[in-house]
Order: sequence, then structure tokens, then C-alpha cells
Amino acid sequence: MTKPKGISAAETRQDVTSGKALLVCAYRDEEACRKVQLEGSISLTQFESRLEGVPKDREIVFYCA
Repeated sequence: MTKPKGISAAETRQDVTSGKALLVCAYRDEEACRKVQLEGSISLTQFESRLEGVPKDREIVFYCA
């Protein structure tokens, strides 16, 4: 298994804005996620419902606060 790599906030913003990466709030609780939701992010629940349609080569960045 490949070890996840760290990524800077600036690089994350650029990758999400360009569509290269998908930004996912890693909280299971939707209310907790809304409190810390970053621009361009989706909740873990939304991610799970879209998982089948996410291209295999798209970067996925999980965050929590």
C-alpha cells in the first residue's frame, strides 16, 4: 500500500480549483463537517455516494480540523 503524502494548503487549493483533486471533509458527522467546511470541499457522505464515479487517477485530499 502506498503511504499517503502530505500536501500544502496552497497546492491543495490549486489542485481543487483546477479539478485535479477532490477535497473531502473527513468527518462522518454532517454537522461537524459544515462547521469546518472549506471552499470547494464535499462531505464524506457526499464522497461515498459519488465514489463509483470518481476517476481512478483523480487525487483525493481528506482533511479534518
